[in-house]
Amino acid sequence: MTAWLVRAGSSGEREQWALENGYTGAGYGDVGSLVDCTTREAVMDKVSVGIPNRSIGAVRNFSAQLWALKARMKTGDLVVMPLKRTSEIAIGTIDSEYTYLDTPDPERRHIRRVTWRITDLARSRVKQDLLYSLGAFSTVCQIERNDAEHRLRACISDGADPGARVGLSTQAAPTPSTPKAQLDADELMEVPVDVSRYAADAIASRLIEAFSGHKMEGLIADILRSAGYVCTEHGEGTDDGIDIVAGKGILGLEPPRLIVQVKSQASPVDSPTVSQLHGSLAIHGADQGLLVAWGGLTRQARKLLESQRFAIRVWDADEVVAQLQEHYSSLPARVRRELPLKQIWTLADEAG
Repeated sequence: MTAWLVRAGSSGEREQWALENGYTGAGYGDVGSLVDCTTREAVMDKVSVGIPNRSIGAVRNFSAQLWALKARMKTGDLVVMPLKRTSEIAIGTIDSEYTYLDTPDPERRHIRRVTWRITDLARSRVKQDLLYSLGAFSTVCQIERNDAEHRLRACISDGADPGARVGLSTQAAPTPSTPKAQLDADELMEVPVDVSRYAADAIASRLIEAFSGHKMEGLIADILRSAGYVCTEHGEGTDDGIDIVAGKGILGLEPPRLIVQVKSQASPVDSPTVSQLHGSLAIHGADQGLLVAWGGLTRQARKLLESQRFAIRVWDADEVVAQLQEHYSSLPARVRRELPLKQIWTLADEAG
């Protein structure tokens, strides 16, 4: 058994369809059915016809990914889908051989059937070395490094990544039944990494180390101040579900008036916490609530928030990083010393 990364579009446009129907698969909608293809060369011929006028390198790359979907994946293998729209991770097991769906949408034809075992794993529950592998800049690729399969199965059963087992190599070797000489070049090449995704995960890892516990409350208050709010921090020892009170104007009394609750633990926030924050809005006359949920939300909490979408907003780890980046230049010097960042520019190719 092994594990595979399969994306659902550069913007996550196929994610909900995949989760609701139990599918995983690539786009490449102009490429015809691969059901009768028994060799990689046959897949390459299909790709050449379906996507003409592309470089030979692109044809080989697309063919390698479709061949993996068609023939290299096995029933029982794990499939991982990083979700663009929620910044969470879905993990499932492959249940079928390759199938070609005769549907009007050309981007939803090449598929494998999947049973999704977990669909809301927060990225903060996964260690950075494994997140690096999940940032591969490819629609379909195998995940082998750092005891990946064992750790992903642990994520399904325990909801968290235990890390690599002691003594295991960081690079999986070819199996005895697949000598290295028989593996073609495209399967051995390094898959490029989504630099922006890797950077966000690295910042998140450093951030939670430097600002765990009540220090996270101070960081959120600093971000809100940079956005023009006047903030009052309640500090340690309070048990009323309020960590920060914020408002506009010189005294912080003008709307929108916010009540903020900060949860920096890796475990997901539950629905009673959401209910507590919602109740505090009415008690204290606040306009809106902000829930910082570093470890994401339970399914019940997310469902409850759907009915309160105009009252409460959630910042998960990804959103905290995004807010930090947006306001970084105006944050206090002490924050920038603890979390030194620099901006770089790179080509904006999209994975997926």
